[in-house]
Amino acid sequence: MTGAVPRVGVVTFPGSLDDGDALRAIEQMGGHAVSLWHGERDLRAVDAVILPGGFSYGDYLRCGAIARFAPVMEPVMAFAERGGPVLGICNGFQVLCEAGLLPGAMIRNRSLRFVCRDVWLRVETAQSCITDGLTPGETIEIPIKHGEGQWIATPEQLADVERDMLVVFRYASRTGIVDEAQNPNGAVNNVAGIRNAAGNVVGLMPHPEHAVDPDVGPTGGQPLFASLLHMAMAGVIG
Repeated sequence: MTGAVPRVGVVTFPGSLDDGDALRAIEQMGGHAVSLWHGERDLRAVDAVILPGGFSYGDYLRCGAIARFAPVMEPVMAFAERGGPVLGICNGFQVLCEAGLLPGAMIRNRSLRFVCRDVWLRVETAQSCITDGLTPGETIEIPIKHGEGQWIATPEQLADVERDMLVVFRYASRTGIVDEAQNPNGAVNNVAGIRNAAGNVVGLMPHPEHAVDPDVGPTGGQPLFASLLHMAMAGVIG
């Protein structure tokens, strides 16, 4: 831990759109936000890292496929391997999958249309860097905005993810019902977010940075950032 207030770095890739929102959310929740540039390898002594949403490198190959090779990703991956909290939001989730830090892959929404709306998520585990303060089974409301948010996996990967309880969130109704009617993109098993085995790396398609300020929408992102800051402060994953 580098100080009394946790330092959370937000990486900016060419095409990142939500880096500013993530930085603002960190500050609103009581953390110290640190901008990180994709072309640098210095993480500036941060205690947690966020890969934000957007269209890194214009999604010209596959979403996140080019960003995965950015110079900053080498220290980010090393940071994650040491147990540091890493959160990938939307495009950041895609980057984490491309980098092999999370299983599966992201493809076009089943509707082949961009989706942008508020959704309800059912919490599946408290064993992650963003759900430490939440209870499995409860629901939170957070917006989504993506065109390639359908998480898929091989049968073997899916079996491992479900067996090891790596699903962090599923798309659900307000009351926690998980069915196809609540699935906005066709993701297998309604998966909205997953974690690694240690719980320090999490990727999710919804945007918690857009759900912090009660003046502009839902506040389901507040407990996620509170947990991230708590984990960054503690320096360990429970």
